[in-house]
Amino acid sequence: MGSRSRRRAVPTEEFTADIVDLDHDGRGVARVGGKVTFIAGALPGERVRYKLSRTTRDVDEGAATAVERASPHRVEPGCAHFGVCGGCTLQHLAPEQQVVFKQKQLLDALTRLGGVETEEVAAPVTGPVWGYRRRARLGAKLVPKKGGVLVGFRERESPYLAAIESCVVLDPRIGTRLRALAALIGGLSIVERLPQIEVACADHSALVLRVLDEPSAADREALTNFAAAHDFDFYLQTGGPDSIKPLGEARTLRYSPDGSALQLEFAPTDFVQINGPVAQAMVLQALDWLAPAPGDTVLELFAGLGNFTAPLARSGAQVTAVEGEAALVEHGRDNLRRNGLDARYFRADLFAPDPHAAWLQQPYDLALLDPPRSGAREILPLLARARPRRIVYVSCHPGTLARDAGLLVKEHGYRLRRAGVLDMFPHTAHVESMALFEKI
Repeated sequence: MGSRSRRRAVPTEEFTADIVDLDHDGRGVARVGGKVTFIAGALPGERVRYKLSRTTRDVDEGAATAVERASPHRVEPGCAHFGVCGGCTLQHLAPEQQVVFKQKQLLDALTRLGGVETEEVAAPVTGPVWGYRRRARLGAKLVPKKGGVLVGFRERESPYLAAIESCVVLDPRIGTRLRALAALIGGLSIVERLPQIEVACADHSALVLRVLDEPSAADREALTNFAAAHDFDFYLQTGGPDSIKPLGEARTLRYSPDGSALQLEFAPTDFVQINGPVAQAMVLQALDWLAPAPGDTVLELFAGLGNFTAPLARSGAQVTAVEGEAALVEHGRDNLRRNGLDARYFRADLFAPDPHAAWLQQPYDLALLDPPRSGAREILPLLARARPRRIVYVSCHPGTLARDAGLLVKEHGYRLRRAGVLDMFPHTAHVESMALFEKI
């Protein structure tokens, strides 16, 4: 490792700093002695005392120990475990100011990384800020020194599980029962062989238990009784995703993508958006911006199990949906059939696209894409070749959206008409956003 990033001995004393900004992880930014210092738990405009946890020649990192001058936007965190649990980073910042921070992150990324500016900043899409998480991955571990089994998220900047009693951002059916889950696991013969729990909530809750050994008959009885008492469905995962099986009878998970009568079925480990109300508002906004008319041809990329596909198809548009994961393609087709809708669904690797693919051999009036964090750079030239007059891009990473926006604007003849944030993950620094591009 070069000398520029080599760690140095960390001083043990407290320091004082004035905070001038927030970084992309939600840490306060100070400049101390000409060096950038990132301070967890500090907000812009504050003067804080802090201790360092890491120091290099160019950058220091630490955490606030006391606030000498508080920001007017500082609030009391809603969770007693805030600051220890790493699940949230911004509970000390008022929710409306969290949205301001995220909008700034988006706009800064567009100009700094993409070299583009949006013609219009859209109003943020917001929703519930507590009890909103319907999907989560929880760790489970027996830690006798901390009182037994722990169930929850990792500590901030640590590989260890936090000792938490509850979680106020999780769906309350799960968030209020972490201790009960921990006690259940603590009584199993495989207590040290159950490291992970996948949570999926809809009209009921499904929990996938990752088990490294087969549970005993007594374990299965305990799990079955607990599920009945708490209205859960348990699944067991003994290996890869194909090994997931329900423990007894399991109900079908369903949700509406847009608040209408449309219902999409999903498996407990399928990708669905974390925040149900914001996700529904996102779909409605995407259709409003795209404005499909009956007969319009629409290309949807990274289509998943039909979150946008079904509402688009219901609009009367002729939808071609493309997704890389075979299971999601099948789920998408099934969801359309169950809702009496029709669209063409294709499986394709959108990170190594085939320019001769059948679905690329026609122009499209409109396009919608919802890629993962890595963005959509590889497919953009082929998308531009189809010459859609409008493109709606839903993003979970402002950096890759900015990069791709720069490509669409500078290389493919589009203008960035509108962009704004979707507050899908309140109390975290995660920025979800949407952008509208129009052909020049």
